[in-house]
Amino acid sequence: MKEYSAEQIIRFFSEKDGKWWEKEGRKRALALFHDAAQRVPAYKDFLKKNGIKDHNKIVTWEDFQRVPLTSKKNYLRQYPLEKLCWDGNLNKPLVFTATSGSTGEPFYFPRTEEADKNAALIHEFFLRNSSFGVEKPTLVIVAFGMGIWIGGLITYKAFEIAADRGKYPVSIITPGINKEEIFKALKNIAPLYGQVILAGYPPMVKDIIDEGSSRGVDFKKLNMRIVTAAEAYTENFRDYLVEKTGIKNLFQDIMSIYGSADIGAMAFETPTAILVRRLAMKNMGLFEDIFSEIKKTPTLAQYNPLQIIFEASDGEVVLTGNSAIPLVRYAIGDNGGVVGYGEMMECIKIQGIDWGKEMKRAKLKNEQQLPFVYVYERNDFSTTLYGLQIYPETIREVLLKDALHPYVTGKFSMMTAFDDAQNQYLEIHIEMKKGKKESKKLADILTEEVFKFLRENNSEFRELSNYLKERARPKISLWPAEHPTHFKPGTKQKWIRK
Repeated sequence: MKEYSAEQIIRFFSEKDGKWWEKEGRKRALALFHDAAQRVPAYKDFLKKNGIKDHNKIVTWEDFQRVPLTSKKNYLRQYPLEKLCWDGNLNKPLVFTATSGSTGEPFYFPRTEEADKNAALIHEFFLRNSSFGVEKPTLVIVAFGMGIWIGGLITYKAFEIAADRGKYPVSIITPGINKEEIFKALKNIAPLYGQVILAGYPPMVKDIIDEGSSRGVDFKKLNMRIVTAAEAYTENFRDYLVEKTGIKNLFQDIMSIYGSADIGAMAFETPTAILVRRLAMKNMGLFEDIFSEIKKTPTLAQYNPLQIIFEASDGEVVLTGNSAIPLVRYAIGDNGGVVGYGEMMECIKIQGIDWGKEMKRAKLKNEQQLPFVYVYERNDFSTTLYGLQIYPETIREVLLKDALHPYVTGKFSMMTAFDDAQNQYLEIHIEMKKGKKESKKLADILTEEVFKFLRENNSEFRELSNYLKERARPKISLWPAEHPTHFKPGTKQKWIRK
């Protein structure tokens, strides 16, 4: 199998067409399958138990579609860790990270340096694509958690590898989720640099930006760029970040990464993907052509089939990719789908959108012809009201409103609760900004805004509220900043309480 340098692959993002990527990806997925069937004891046993006695009979892409899916439940948790690894041993340099355990016990994934190099490609693409250029000295502030979770560690390594390979003048500081240290870096070090990249979870990034002015940070003087991961957000949220920080070009200077502890950085927002998503948010026909009947805003990213390939199976995303534990047709547990580049352009054309004109309007010179993957929150990341699912993004959108965001951080947790008569209602706990006091008036305004937004944007809720009347209104509680009950600092925000 031909190997390419990082320089070549990044160049290929804009040079190679969709058909080339599809062909290369399928070829590599099949090769990884055969390799794993021979060299990974657990996978060899898994195939045998699932009726595939001779892996050499899997020749075509159609054959590959019949290979049984793997998952944490039916594969990873069924075998000893070493049996899941290449050649059945841990006798190699590895770094461990863990899943969050949000759906059960944490699983510990070993990662090789190769996985970090794959992530470095994505981060190098972002570095090179800066609207400020790559010659200016750049400060990267890693505000992801730096412990056992993958976000902080892989971001640090990816930027370090990318900077070293490309000889870019990049400096990195890793305060993690320690806000005090983040603000010290922004005040004392950031002004010395030509541009600043803030990398963190979306709620943390928003917190830092919102608190910045009161901490004496002028983001608009820092030539800000932003990298996020782990959570979906809307285009309104992106616009909010642009407005508050003075980001120069939202297509080039903000990137969300679709990643996991299972295999690292898997897919990433490109200027092409962001433009497509923004067009889809304005054109419901295009939105439905791409995302079918999804009612919430999916993350739309592109992926590099030389590293990983995605399939969609019954509305779920399935991946094949190499790491210390190779994953073949692995159901990662995310809802979503896959769209080829050619298919995406056809959807845009059918809606009468002139792609060339939209590219010019966005001031984009190159397009990335990589395939697309879209993912959206799992069912266990929503709560229900009389069988109707309510997703966190709905509430997040309300809290971005101009009249509200001066008072609230944007963090909340919600759950389905029951009154004394065992009637369901939506309970929402919202965090106040530091220095702001909770009041019944503000709680009433928030209740009205959430209720109104749900009625306007969710036809099922509108019908339900016509029936339930006042009982459909959420019950909102306001909490001081960083209150340990719902907003304990130093942990990822739990949007849903069960």
